[in-house]
Amino acid sequence: MNTPRRQFLGLAGGLLAGGLSQSSLFGQDPQWTKPVHRVANAALSAQKAAPAAPVSSAKADLVRGLEMARQSLTRSKTEVNDYTAILVKRERIGDTVGEHEYMSIKVRNRKEANGRLVQPFSVYLSFLKPSSVKGREVIYVENQNNGNIVAHEGGFKGRFLPTVSIPPTGMLAMRGQRYPMTEIGVENMILKLIERGEKALQFEDVHAEFRKGARLKDRSCTVLQLTQPTRRPDAEFHTAQVFMDDELDMPIRYIAYDWPNNADGRGEVIEEYNYLNLKVNVGLTDADFDPYNKDYNFHS
Repeated sequence: MNTPRRQFLGLAGGLLAGGLSQSSLFGQDPQWTKPVHRVANAALSAQKAAPAAPVSSAKADLVRGLEMARQSLTRSKTEVNDYTAILVKRERIGDTVGEHEYMSIKVRNRKEANGRLVQPFSVYLSFLKPSSVKGREVIYVENQNNGNIVAHEGGFKGRFLPTVSIPPTGMLAMRGQRYPMTEIGVENMILKLIERGEKALQFEDVHAEFRKGARLKDRSCTVLQLTQPTRRPDAEFHTAQVFMDDELDMPIRYIAYDWPNNADGRGEVIEEYNYLNLKVNVGLTDADFDPYNKDYNFHS
């Protein structure tokens, strides 16, 4: 790797850090104000029927939530070709919880027909804030560019550092990221929610509850909150909240908290993903995922 690439700090992967408080960003009680990602062969198992065994009343809402998530996944795969949104992300990396990061995102969902890939999973990111990442752009298209992402810095650094092509799971791309860019997006988030929900069903003391009438910015949402009181090696969070957009029937916010340090407190944020101003089937084309698009700055 040459020197400019080494200097290309934490560029790729494609997610962010910004500065508003949670309450000021979403305009509501932070307690009720996306996971995570991955579209692969797991889709088949993710759509399994809910367990036939009886469940406790505390888990009944979780079973209901899993069914909603499966229906949302089916809709995404059959009805949603592409979408745009403002992705607001916050993640804990090591012992540090980062700031909110903001980016404009374009996504084309992966589509197959008769076992053949007809539309590759495609992502374009343009970083909006904070100032340390503003102007950064990243593109990933499945089965193109040898599986690499194409990325360049913005701002002052972007004047001197070149556009690079780097592996999405490499050390440079993953610096400061919990997940690679290949796992970004709403459909990947749905899959992760289903995986975690099915795992939580195995534990006796898990508690789930629905809340209707929540809002995320201007969107009406139903919230599922899941609590896992007992620390376990395979339990990834203490409390998680999923905001399901009532009109779109898609999750637009996921936030997970660690176990609190005291009985009365809330744990530290582990990860948080918000898809604001989500617009589906906007008609994205190959040009939206082309680094040579004249509206982008990869080769300006």
